[in-house]
Amino acid sequence: MERRHVALVTGGGRGIGRAIALRVARAGAAVFVAARSQEACIAVVDEIVDGGGTAWPLYLDVADFSMFDEALAEARELAGGIGAIDWLVNNAGIAVSAPFLQHGRAGGEDLYAKHLDVNFHGPRRLIEALVPGMIERKYGRVVNVASSAGLHGHAYVAAYCASKHALVGYSVSAAKELAKTGVTMNLVCPHYVDSPMTDASVERIVAKTKRSEAETRALLAAQNPGGALVTGDEVADAVLALLQGDQNGAVAELVGARMGVNEGEAVRWR
Repeated sequence: MERRHVALVTGGGRGIGRAIALRVARAGAAVFVAARSQEACIAVVDEIVDGGGTAWPLYLDVADFSMFDEALAEARELAGGIGAIDWLVNNAGIAVSAPFLQHGRAGGEDLYAKHLDVNFHGPRRLIEALVPGMIERKYGRVVNVASSAGLHGHAYVAAYCASKHALVGYSVSAAKELAKTGVTMNLVCPHYVDSPMTDASVERIVAKTKRSEAETRALLAAQNPGGALVTGDEVADAVLALLQGDQNGAVAELVGARMGVNEGEAVRWR
């Protein structure tokens, strides 16, 4: 009998995470949609269930480590009749911009600590909580959604870049240790995505430069090697390909060519 996968997708209430949750559910997996907003979680779960899938909302702030034990215990109880979580997608993330010399005190907070908590330590702690069980069962898939900022560098987001570089380095290193365990760990690193996070960047740029929204979005798209914003569906397709495959330690850099992840032009494999 074919295994029915159980997936946990963080940041699943909107944008890229929503696209991933919907795509994974369409592939037949039962999905935990995890996010800080209960309303957003429930909305995505309703979409999945209305389409004939299985899903549960999971209220989880990945920066609040005190929530992890209770949330994962709830997940184990809800999915008990299907199986343990064997697909983990670490997608939740934040990006705050400021000149790098102000990152330690921007708005009265340490942007380095804030970004590392959400973008690196959150995924790390979920991995530490779930991967031992995957190893014991000799099967598991982890996909960490990082960013081109984890491979390159961008102005005014030093803390974001640092946190994503940390996630990339950690993932590639951990993948080497996971070899031959039946568990894989891979990365998806999109360039600018048509998402709420990019919408927020557009708003900040418009406010500072007085450019139009359309002009600003075009400028961001032009910075992508493929000349277009990456879509949430492209990210979701890349994530699903890694969940369903056997690659380990791979990095899929999505460049925004809108050609589909199997066409070669839209993804650079590292």
